[in-house]
Amino acid sequence: MATATTTKTTKKSTAKKTTKKRATPKKNLVIVESPAKAKTIEKYLGRNYKVVASVGHIRDLKKSSMSIDFENNYEPQYINIRGKGPLINELKKEAKKAKQVFLASDPDREGEAISWHLSHILGLDDHDKNRVVFNEITKDAVKNAFVEPRAIDMDLVDAQQARRVLDRIVGYSISPLLWKKVKKGLSAGRVQSVALKLIIDRENEIKAFKPEEYWTIDGAFKKGAKKFQASFYGLDGKKLKLNNNDDVKDVLSRITSDDFNVDKVEKKERRRNAPLPYTTSSLQQDAANKINFRTRKTMMVAQQLYEGINLGSGAQGLITYMRTDSTRISPVAQNQAAEFITERFGSKYSKHGSKVKNSSGAQDAHEAIRPSSTMRTPEDMKSFLTKDQYRLYKLIWERFVASQMAPAILDTVSLDITQGDIKFRANGQTIKFKGFMTLYVETKDDSDSEKENKLPKLEQGDKVTATQIEPAQHYTQPPPRYTEARLVKTLEELKIGRPSTYAPTIDTIQKRNYVKLESKRFVPTELGEIVHEQVKEYFPEIIDVEFTVNMETLLDKIAEGDITWRKVIDGFFSSFKQDVERAEEEMEKIEIKDEPAGEDCEVCGSPMVIKMGRYGKFMACSNFPDCRNTKAIVKSIGVKCPKCNDGDVVERKSKKNRVFYGCSKYPECDFISWDKPIGRDCPKCNQYLVENKKGKTTQVICSNCDYKEAAQK
Repeated sequence: MATATTTKTTKKSTAKKTTKKRATPKKNLVIVESPAKAKTIEKYLGRNYKVVASVGHIRDLKKSSMSIDFENNYEPQYINIRGKGPLINELKKEAKKAKQVFLASDPDREGEAISWHLSHILGLDDHDKNRVVFNEITKDAVKNAFVEPRAIDMDLVDAQQARRVLDRIVGYSISPLLWKKVKKGLSAGRVQSVALKLIIDRENEIKAFKPEEYWTIDGAFKKGAKKFQASFYGLDGKKLKLNNNDDVKDVLSRITSDDFNVDKVEKKERRRNAPLPYTTSSLQQDAANKINFRTRKTMMVAQQLYEGINLGSGAQGLITYMRTDSTRISPVAQNQAAEFITERFGSKYSKHGSKVKNSSGAQDAHEAIRPSSTMRTPEDMKSFLTKDQYRLYKLIWERFVASQMAPAILDTVSLDITQGDIKFRANGQTIKFKGFMTLYVETKDDSDSEKENKLPKLEQGDKVTATQIEPAQHYTQPPPRYTEARLVKTLEELKIGRPSTYAPTIDTIQKRNYVKLESKRFVPTELGEIVHEQVKEYFPEIIDVEFTVNMETLLDKIAEGDITWRKVIDGFFSSFKQDVERAEEEMEKIEIKDEPAGEDCEVCGSPMVIKMGRYGKFMACSNFPDCRNTKAIVKSIGVKCPKCNDGDVVERKSKKNRVFYGCSKYPECDFISWDKPIGRDCPKCNQYLVENKKGKTTQVICSNCDYKEAAQK
């Protein structure tokens, strides 16, 4: 019995020992730039893939030095970015155990360079076909991209390297000179210096502008009960400009009665084509004009829409890649839009009569900005989006769908109304067929001149009566200062920089205090003008538009493989080096005089002066360093503090230069508000009312409850 028991036990233990664990199958590793993007893509690819984020660049030039080896053919000296050591170690660990590594950074030069740096750090072969690009983060686009991966495009990498090296040479050569000769913390750069030049040139135009007098004569006319407006055109059939009051008097003296003749009626049909879909810069401009977004905000929100929004069933990229200067649309997107337009508005509203055949496996890396699916209407997406995301998505969706719609057809009428040799002219237009205007109206169409203006039905030979003839004096206006939208448009028209550089460029010239915003328009500061003069004197090429455009063309040629990046850098540096040497010898130290504050120091009695600090202007004693008294510059708004009822509410500025309101008794009273208190209490809850500004409108609202007054523009 004992023997039998022993035998059984032996068998059991043998069975346990021979049980084998299944080996865990290796996964493919995919590296993208952002964690949000990683989450979305991992869901699409399934369990055989692990998707991780590099969180942008992992290697760059050192900040402490030029990091370019001029003796070794301008070789960049890259280092791992500080603080990314643990992430790099984790990426190496994941790459080591992965079946295959795929590099899926953004589909542009910057993204290509990130993939190249990752390939270097992970010890991958640059010739391996492990580079995956997709223009939109949708399940189909992502999966299709993995069907045919490609090798890293070294021409694109070299184009990015050339830009980086070029900007480093310019920045690290000129900035130390400005620090030494003008003030610490200054900088110069290829794009930012041209942007500053444009703003200063415009300011000089405004200062030099001499207004010229001119007059108009407007007439109110009627035919029976129908009234309309017409303006003076000219004499004897020729257009006449009215320069002064004497010219006006001469015209008026020729009008002998209220009776006029309809001399000519010209009717035309005008077609207005749909706008093109958005590029980066046209999106930035439209977002500024239509929804009051700053350039940086537009790019930030667009990034969120691109990387993926949780739609309940999982994350989904709602738009295509937002850094592009192309207006091309894929055939698939065209077909989908045509189907939607036909279904929603009718076939006559679609400009695509027949479907465009889609080329299989096309990756469309450089399309315009469009919704990833036309079928996801803004209304359907609204509940999943923040207010800002919804507004921008609606703009992109409407612009794209409109771009695929039929032209608008307008009936225009021109009337010539005469008495003797005097001619008035009236122009009118009515919309015959709305076409794309059913959905989208361009910014320029918001002006009165572009809106419908119906004229009464009149024929040649008809008589009309003048009810009022009104002359008016005018003066020509100077060119307007640049808004963000206008500056972006001008940089794009001049082919300065790239769409992705506009937002950081505009940020930089503000942070350096070279320009300030007044009523949403750029005004150069004294410091900006000083820096510009120095750059103009010693580095004229840097702010020469033609030179900068030529440099952008050379960078494009590098990307196309037509020229080597080292040759481009060498061609630039040979003359730039001489400019730097001359500037070091000849540039004189500039003393920036402090602006008087208009009050004396309460500590020592010396005059206070206004100084510029890291976070804006402040008051300081002119007797520095003997007296170190400083004061914040505050502006009272004439309202008592609603919290302590003792101090006054004053306007202050945050570290990010944003205006807020606080109590003059701070720190005794800690009252603070982003909105401006108005000195009235809420009739509903007796808390203080504030002025809330949104876009172009201002509205009085309660700081506590839902009470609000009518919005005012």
